Amino acid sequence: MITAIVLYDLPSGIGLEECRTHFTTIAPSFLQIAGFVRKQFICSSDGKTAGGVYMWKDRASAERFYNGPWRQGIIERYGNPPRIQFFETVALADAATAFAGALSASGSRQQPALAK
Repeated sequence: MITAIVLYDLPSGIGLEECRTHFTTIAPSFLQIAGFVRKQFICSSDGKTAGGVYMWKDRASAERFYNGPWRQGIIERYGNPPRIQFFETVALADAATAFAGALSASGSRQQPALAK
């Protein structure tokens, strides 16, 4: 499982509420992307930086997406390329599913170790 943190600077005239409206509109389209697991759409409280925290099944899926039309759309919409960092997702604590524990490289959940 891969986590990608994506950030880009926003031009003046696009801020927190504009991001909220746009992100709410486009959110359902992410559910159709191969290898996509989850995205948290983010925007700084000052409205100067936006992006997302993504979870992917694998890095190849993430790179296919980020190197496709999405990248050019970000550049055209916001005037600058996204900054992307990739991380191995090694553990997860998720209140929505009540899971807290390790994730294998394939993303399968592993029984958490008992705390001492």
